[in-house]
Amino acid sequence: MQLPIVIIGTGLAGYQLAREFRRLNQKTPLTIITADEGESYPKPQLSTALTQGKTSTSLISASAEAMAIQLNATIITKCPITALDIPNNAVLIRDEPLHYQSLVLACGAEVIKPQLKGSGAKEVLSVNHIYHYATFQELIRNKKTIAILGAGLIGCEFANDLSNAGYKVHVIAPAKAPLDLLIPENIGKILQTALEENNVTFHLGCTATRVEKMINGYNLELTNGNELEVDFVLSAIGLKPHIELAEKSEIKTSRGILVNRYLETSVKNIYALGDCAEVEGHVLPYIAPILNCAKALAQTLNGNPTPVLYPAMPVVVKTPAHPIAVCPPPKGMPGEWMIETKENDTYALFYNQDKNLAGFVLTNNAVKERATYAKQLPSLI
Repeated sequence: MQLPIVIIGTGLAGYQLAREFRRLNQKTPLTIITADEGESYPKPQLSTALTQGKTSTSLISASAEAMAIQLNATIITKCPITALDIPNNAVLIRDEPLHYQSLVLACGAEVIKPQLKGSGAKEVLSVNHIYHYATFQELIRNKKTIAILGAGLIGCEFANDLSNAGYKVHVIAPAKAPLDLLIPENIGKILQTALEENNVTFHLGCTATRVEKMINGYNLELTNGNELEVDFVLSAIGLKPHIELAEKSEIKTSRGILVNRYLETSVKNIYALGDCAEVEGHVLPYIAPILNCAKALAQTLNGNPTPVLYPAMPVVVKTPAHPIAVCPPPKGMPGEWMIETKENDTYALFYNQDKNLAGFVLTNNAVKERATYAKQLPSLI
């Protein structure tokens, strides 16, 4: 009897790998294991669903049962995997071994929890899954004022989405401008102005330290001495790769699960991709890297070892108040930004010391030109 390929995780990475593999191979047994219900849904839409009038139910495109039929796979739901038996090539499911020919870790990422004090600290919510969104949508019903901790990509997207839905939004972050890890400060200020015109207030250069529960909402204490009274608090301060299972199994990790260009971990026959993986030093929790990894790894699992390629992959920030596409230069690279504004469109181009284009930020209508500029950039891997 042929052993299955086992995938742990039913997020985009796990399901996309299964789809790509089935395009190549209909016969090899495939088992997918997940700690949750295993529904297929477009995770990037969680931060834009209110504007689209979507509920948690309407976001789901297929149940685990439907995905099992579509993929000709066995899908085991509500089954957290806490241990591997690596010497015997097995995943332990409720202490029973499930043997594999290859194992793929597609464990995703977990939210970074804010360090808060106060009676309301445990009620601060992060949205990183469809069931989080269901809770979120229910809790903000009939509310008016929302505080968001964090002004990164997800924080700004939620700020835009909530304000579009009629909420008054307060964004609290230690940065000088939104998206400070991705774009130059002056372009972040442009986005800030656009969101402020959409009923968003920014509290920058500070963080929240205490959240106290009140009869009708929450009181936030900020490090700048100010206080805010809001109806709900959402945390969007970032994600970190889920590496606990790998660490317990003595698979090498750093920021993420360490893999080479073939997505091989330090243990034979075990691979990783998606938000949990660190590919040749890159941790990229975005759609395009996952799609590239899924195609390459499907080939490898089908007996055709294929290294993943990372071309320049622009990230589009879903802030319709002022859309942004960014392909940041390598961190720490010497060079300078050349910024030009045409009407309401901004072109920010980063040139390295050799005067070669190494990154860009495009805003508003200029976002449509991202593919043209991406072609001018060197590949990441």
